[in-house]
Amino acid sequence: MPGVSKNEEINAEHINHDNVGSHQHHTRLYELLKQREQYWWQARQQLLIRKERKMVWYSENSLMMWLLWQLVGYVVVAMVLMLISNLLGIVLPLWQYIALFVLQTVIFVFMLMAKGRAANKLQHKIDKDEMVSEEAFNEMVILAKDSLFPDVHANAPISLKQLYDYFEGQFHLTSLHRLLQKEVDTGRLLLTQQRLDASILPPDLADDELDDHASEMIYKSMI
Repeated sequence: MPGVSKNEEINAEHINHDNVGSHQHHTRLYELLKQREQYWWQARQQLLIRKERKMVWYSENSLMMWLLWQLVGYVVVAMVLMLISNLLGIVLPLWQYIALFVLQTVIFVFMLMAKGRAANKLQHKIDKDEMVSEEAFNEMVILAKDSLFPDVHANAPISLKQLYDYFEGQFHLTSLHRLLQKEVDTGRLLLTQQRLDASILPPDLADDELDDHASEMIYKSMI
């Protein structure tokens, strides 16, 4: 991932061997969690961008997009030729215009034929991004077990917005929601909402969409 070197990678599985009870260790866990969260966020953003690109250019309904951009290409080339002709006073014969548009069409056909190969390469990158993202998130969960989760239980009931404000925005809302959902899934936390639309929010929403419901998403400890 951009901005994350091999030396910065964290082996979260070794964290539990430290002195868990010390304040210094607790602070260190949060520092590692923040680093891993940033790494996961970058991987997630890259994954979403590539998935969006695949949907636009290589989905079953993408042919119309390809044809649209080919049409735009014809218009742009025609406008450039007209501009050059007016500026330089050059008058091209009709057959040269036709030859240029034929060449452009041939290039488009070859690109369309190579569409499947490009889609496979993009899917390979998506699969790799998903693996990297999943590994980073699993390490976040390991770190959160000895840092974030105990603090949430100790201060519950607490809303997602209150938790976000407590960390002064050092974690993304989506990251906090995804992590706490792990505790909800195990039955250690109970997520309550005042509105139905908040209860059906998928866990991968962007922060700006999740922010509208964060104050209503209240976590109660079940331990």
